[in-house]
Amino acid sequence: MSHKKESGHNRILSMVYCSLFTVIIALCSYITIPVVIPFTLQTLGIFLALELLGGKKGTFCVLLYILLGIVGVPVFSGFRGGLGVLLSNTGGYIMGFIFLALIYWGITRLGACSLWSRIAGMLLGLIACYSFGTLWFVFAYSDIKNMSEMIPVLQICILPFIIPDIAKMFLSIGLRKLIYPALPEQFKNRQTKS
Repeated sequence: MSHKKESGHNRILSMVYCSLFTVIIALCSYITIPVVIPFTLQTLGIFLALELLGGKKGTFCVLLYILLGIVGVPVFSGFRGGLGVLLSNTGGYIMGFIFLALIYWGITRLGACSLWSRIAGMLLGLIACYSFGTLWFVFAYSDIKNMSEMIPVLQICILPFIIPDIAKMFLSIGLRKLIYPALPEQFKNRQTKS
């Protein structure tokens, strides 16, 4: 009976954390850093969910975040929501977050959640997110006829975001060091297996 109670407690705790980090991703998407090409802290929220909850629950947070946006909750940058945002020229990057999370989950599972497997998961996940989003932009919203026309697209869609995203990645690793020890022990044990 007490084992069932503890299992139920862990499930509730997992749901609370997943809900909390879905909200954190949404809040981070509202924060825009005003530089030449502005960027949000959306990927920081995703990295934090993956780093603190593990690949499985972090991926669930990303999926829940996107589903909330699809049904019209204004969770995307600029307080936007709805399917139209995903069908816009930047919608591919939002969908690319799913690939980022899945790649992180797969690599950290293979690498026993070591620091290097986590870094590799985030880097490869970012590459997949950039690739999917850029291909979406190119095929859905531009009239590119040859590869030389890709250079301006890369200059707008990827290059300005590489350094900020890598900085957010290492910030999430640093925040994990601070926050992870405060997580409940039974939750941490489950998290390392996901």
